[in-house]
Amino acid sequence: MHLKHWATPVAFAAQTLAQSPPWYGWGSGGSSSGNDACASIAHNFHYANTTINFATHVPAGTNITFDQTGAVGTCGQGPQPAPVDLCRIAMLVKTSAISNITLEAWLPTNWTGRFLSTGNGGLGGCIQYTDIAYGTSLGFATVGANNGHNGTSGDAFYMNTEIVADFAYRSMHTGVVVGKAITKAFYKQDYKKSYYLGCSTGGRQGFKEVQDFPADFDGVVVGAPAVAFNNLSSWSGSFLLKTGATNSPTWLSPAEWALVHADILTQCDGLDGVKDGIIEDPDLCNYYPETLQCSPSDPTNSTTCLTAPKINTVREVFSPYYGENGTLVFPRMQPGSELSDAYIYYTGQPFPYTTDWMRYAILNSTTWQASELNSYYAALAHRINPYNIETWNGDLSAFKNRGGKVLHYHGQADSIITSTNSPRYYGHVSETMGLPPKDLDEFYRFFRISGMDHCAGGVGAWEIGQTSAGTAGVTRTAQNNVLLRMVEWVEKGEAPVTVTGTKFVNDTVSLGVDFVRNHCKFPLRNQCVDPANYKKPEAWECVM
Repeated sequence: MHLKHWATPVAFAAQTLAQSPPWYGWGSGGSSSGNDACASIAHNFHYANTTINFATHVPAGTNITFDQTGAVGTCGQGPQPAPVDLCRIAMLVKTSAISNITLEAWLPTNWTGRFLSTGNGGLGGCIQYTDIAYGTSLGFATVGANNGHNGTSGDAFYMNTEIVADFAYRSMHTGVVVGKAITKAFYKQDYKKSYYLGCSTGGRQGFKEVQDFPADFDGVVVGAPAVAFNNLSSWSGSFLLKTGATNSPTWLSPAEWALVHADILTQCDGLDGVKDGIIEDPDLCNYYPETLQCSPSDPTNSTTCLTAPKINTVREVFSPYYGENGTLVFPRMQPGSELSDAYIYYTGQPFPYTTDWMRYAILNSTTWQASELNSYYAALAHRINPYNIETWNGDLSAFKNRGGKVLHYHGQADSIITSTNSPRYYGHVSETMGLPPKDLDEFYRFFRISGMDHCAGGVGAWEIGQTSAGTAGVTRTAQNNVLLRMVEWVEKGEAPVTVTGTKFVNDTVSLGVDFVRNHCKFPLRNQCVDPANYKKPEAWECVM
């Protein structure tokens, strides 16, 4: 649900994109022609319900700063360096009589004729400027919107279903339509291909586009998608009920979760052929927490074991969440994320996204408390499902039939959206369309990224080109960059078989590469066949 941010500037260096000549209609004339072009679009672009707030020529290297006040200030967006010369256009687009979106288009000098839309995170009304900058660095005309409201809270949903509609689907689609129009007007020619890049809520937005607006994109890269959205929200809130408050005998401290994590690695790390601190396939990990049960002879304040109530908490945390009549609300949290989740879900405090969504989008109540969550409220949210935000349609035929492609990835140590949900959606698509994996491969490929946390970070080789940080210090190729791979898949028919990830020492580029690993296309999984050289990609193979 939350998408981490980076602000690392990157240079345009991708061979794949460089094969398409940039459009130099205004950039070759220097700053004055850039200013003239931006000024011209501000005065001459007219589109229904759209007002241009400003259009500014931004030279490469300029630190773009953002408003830090009010709701928008909660986004915590620091200065963003402009990676290339570009025209930055900010617009307000009315979506109804009582709602609107803020939309930005960054149109670069090095335009390759490609269009890119970026997504959002959490319940956010935060434009992902780092993703927009990343797209422009690669020559895409790139857009991003605020999802119909400002800031990280969902309180704007209260008594305003139009803002909920923007969040569920309309902001993304509207931004694409208007973004394409202003791109065409600015460059005086149409785009060649249209792409999407997003993770978490952005992943859900990508699948919503595929499901409901199949003509919007030719290629969609989605990570850790928040599909089954209402149920995901209820599941996120269920951990408070499982752990109890911090003064409860059922609550585990971060130190106790570290104890659990070490025990999980003892039981499951070697299942992939080598003990390297990474669980390649947590679906194979049937963790047995009773190994940490304190015996009668252990002191009550032991740091090496857990009491029976805490053992039960661990068991509950790693169990699926069932609701009314035993129906599945959401699958289990995968083992391996507990070090992060000790500070996210297992804090003994309400999870704010769940509270906001239930209060303001489902109940229109400001008094509902997280402690009231139960199977009734989980079923109610699923049934109300405003604007079909659940995003669980398994029939992607319209997108497939027009030649669209989906590259879906999910980190296997995700601390926000369990990695178990993505294979569930993949299976739902397979069953709905009646297509086995070998046939789904034509347009939809899913990759499990071992050791990746939520969208990025973690102990694994998580840098796969999904962000600017994920390409820093790496020679960009389609094999190690999911966005470039999508371009090659759409435009050359070169589909991914594996996705290559890089792990830097302490996630610090200047310290050099720690290891590289190829991540397998689902339903295959990674198995180490040469444990002595496990840091080399050739030490692994994809098996069933």
